[in-house]
Amino acid sequence: MADNLPHDLYRLADMAGVVRHWRDVEGRDQATGDAALAAILHALGHETSSSRQIDRSLAALAEQARELPPMLVIDAGQATPLPGQARRAWLTGEDGIARPIAIENAKLGPIDVPGYYQLETDSRTIALAVAPRRCPIPAAGSPRTWGTALQIPALRGTSTRAFGGFGELASAAPLLAAAGCDAIAINPVHAMFPGSGTDFSPYSPSSRTFLNTAMGDPALVGLPPFAGDRESPPLIDWPAALPQRLAELRRYFAGLPSDVRSRILAAPAENSAALRRHAVFDALDCHFRPLGANGWRDWPREFHDPASSAVTDFGAAYGAEVDFHLFTQWLARESLAAAHRQARAAGMNIGLITDLAVGVHLAGSDTWAQQGAMLHGLTIGAPPDPLGPMGQNWCITGFSPGGLRASGYRPWLEMVRSALRSAGGLRIDHAFGLARLWVIPEGESSSQGAYLTYPFGDLVRLLTLEAHRAQAMIIAEDLGTAPFGFTQAVADRNMLGMRVLWFERAQDGGFVGAHDYPSNGVAMTGTHDTPTLAGWWSGRDLDWADELNRLPAGIDRAKADAVRDWDRGLLWSTLDDQGQGGRQRPPPQDTAPLVEAALAHVARTPAMLVIVPIEDLLAEAEQPNLPGTTHEHPNWQRRLPAACETLLEQPAVKSRLDILSARK
Repeated sequence: MADNLPHDLYRLADMAGVVRHWRDVEGRDQATGDAALAAILHALGHETSSSRQIDRSLAALAEQARELPPMLVIDAGQATPLPGQARRAWLTGEDGIARPIAIENAKLGPIDVPGYYQLETDSRTIALAVAPRRCPIPAAGSPRTWGTALQIPALRGTSTRAFGGFGELASAAPLLAAAGCDAIAINPVHAMFPGSGTDFSPYSPSSRTFLNTAMGDPALVGLPPFAGDRESPPLIDWPAALPQRLAELRRYFAGLPSDVRSRILAAPAENSAALRRHAVFDALDCHFRPLGANGWRDWPREFHDPASSAVTDFGAAYGAEVDFHLFTQWLARESLAAAHRQARAAGMNIGLITDLAVGVHLAGSDTWAQQGAMLHGLTIGAPPDPLGPMGQNWCITGFSPGGLRASGYRPWLEMVRSALRSAGGLRIDHAFGLARLWVIPEGESSSQGAYLTYPFGDLVRLLTLEAHRAQAMIIAEDLGTAPFGFTQAVADRNMLGMRVLWFERAQDGGFVGAHDYPSNGVAMTGTHDTPTLAGWWSGRDLDWADELNRLPAGIDRAKADAVRDWDRGLLWSTLDDQGQGGRQRPPPQDTAPLVEAALAHVARTPAMLVIVPIEDLLAEAEQPNLPGTTHEHPNWQRRLPAACETLLEQPAVKSRLDILSARK
């Protein structure tokens, strides 16, 4: 039995979707070790200690594959094979009318109208999702539009605030629209731990279904405005600012007339049961965090189950606290909706493009409330590669493929619908996660991980269906090595890939010409994780790398400067070849000509959409985030130097905006 164990383990891994063999960025074949493989399978709920246990796990997976899933996801207009032996079926649409549907040769007849249905066979009843072939492109009347990307907390408004929120976003939207901007791509606005200033990265949220309540603004929903803060420093002091905002929200809620509070708490909300559960989580977090708890895994054990009597009793005993958190979610939800409406009313074809983070905090609201649908004992990251020999462990987690299937994709759909509720588009962070994620046994290094496959076909169809229902565009962040078949599959669905200037390089190392960019993509001068145009040209990113000892192995600062100088020549020759009139290459300290040339470059591309970070519109040298750092660099802390009203009136900024608007 012991001799057969590795072979049996590999069979189980294959059936469970854990990829033992994979290829790194240099094309070299790699393999996950047996111990790591067994640990990952154990975390997924598959016992592996003996061949007998593995046989039981294999039998359970085989039985599951033979059954109809809780939700069947298909394409409109195509016959679909049905698992099992069903001979008769009835289809009930969202109109409530039941109709017979043919089953021929074990295939369900084509359904032409996209939507959600109930499928009843002679054996059981399941949900049925019918997806259209393509996602919509809302800006169809202006196929070559442009937008900007910004971090909401970085915004400044007319009143002094410690950080920007949805009010500052709503104020900026008409100003940007007047300059020709059609879209504002914003950072994730998922729910964080209320009032906690320690976990402030927007890519490590407590929940991806609910919103960051610190962003809400009562002035946007017809209520009296917040009072101004005493100061607005260039860097956000999150450990001080977020507790202060929570205290301000508490005072505000307490000061509302009772009839207003009642009206707000009675306002209808989608998924109200899940919303209340999240509000109870936030109330529990505020209760236990002062005692040293960092998320639900540090709470007393009787509170680990959301359905426990302890949790129910807490919700009843602290009803006023739960009502407060329901209010803050209402305020954030209505404020974000108002900001999107203002963007559209000002003339933007798309409006807000929201951002869906790839995972959640290990001990946040989602992992507590959706325990059956989430990975437990596994974190998400990236495998080792030449640029990161130790790999990456992002210390977040996500949905379990088996949990998604068993839940009929309900939690995943609630998450996507929340992201699309007040948006004209959605960016999927690390969209490769629709197909596979690098998972690591909790507490281990990323080299002990493996790729876990996800139901890619189902998720892409469901995303297409939700985009269709919301009439919103989908941007798939596809930077890096794509899983086999990923690029073609998302392109066929009309999802737009990202084409970032720094990564668009030819085989000879030069930069790709503007007209060689694909039309079915988003052309960008950078992201929140890359150097700004001015920062790259001036070498500010190299300053940071040198200061933090992050230069590549075997490369000192002199060598890094020499490589950068060569790359400056390659970039300028590409930009100069496309309309710069043979101008002499500017020196590193003169960043303005490079910024304008790069904006003109992406504006000339045939891409459906151009997105330029606001830092590039302002020719700022510092980037919002430096990947791989936490406290060494002021990630997610930088503020813009002034309110948008002032910044957009600067002659140099106006000139850059004109370059982008000329593409229409």
